[in-house]
Amino acid sequence: MSEDNIEFINDVLDLECDYKEIDTEEDGSFEGYASVFNNKDLGNDVIKPGAFSKSVYDKKPKQIKLLYQHKTDEPIGVIDKLEEDKRGLKIKGRLAMGTQKGKEVYELMKMGALDSMSIGYKLSPEDYKYSDKLKKRTITNLDLMEVSMVTFPMNPKAKVTKVKLAGMNVRELENYLCDLGMTNSVAKQSANVLYKSFNPELNEQRDVVDSISALINTIKH
Repeated sequence: MSEDNIEFINDVLDLECDYKEIDTEEDGSFEGYASVFNNKDLGNDVIKPGAFSKSVYDKKPKQIKLLYQHKTDEPIGVIDKLEEDKRGLKIKGRLAMGTQKGKEVYELMKMGALDSMSIGYKLSPEDYKYSDKLKKRTITNLDLMEVSMVTFPMNPKAKVTKVKLAGMNVRELENYLCDLGMTNSVAKQSANVLYKSFNPELNEQRDVVDSISALINTIKH
């Protein structure tokens, strides 16, 4: 596959609060948006809803490679799930924690030093339209080849939104609630309440996350 046949789109998800989920196993799991729809990047490209549907349908998640900085000789894990939603291309992946690079990327993601994703794909002439007036290319279909963790996104909009860690503090709870739609003030109050009832035993962590989701549903209704 030649570089001429690959276009790289870098999007970063705009969130008021980033949320880092917890898991009892430090297995390198993460999730986020590799691309967002209807957002013009610095290269004047816009990806439309449905552009990933064929790739998602035709390929198994692990066929889409998970790379570091688009380097084909540096795979860093696997993608477990790919789906389009109204926002964009959402992925769930796992870093290879048995490798040095996987561990390095994981640590950088936990710190927030590496939090952006980008995609590599094949594009045919019939898959896009270019508007000379608007100076933008609108992409309606593409052949997704890989997702990369990158340092500098081309487009300020596709971020890792969840990284599974081994503990959750008040601030992380607050960020999670913000990400699910709460206002900052309500999230802060709710996080304090939840933290007080937080079971410190790691094997209870999933129950805590489920409780948070139930709380959100209650508040929204």
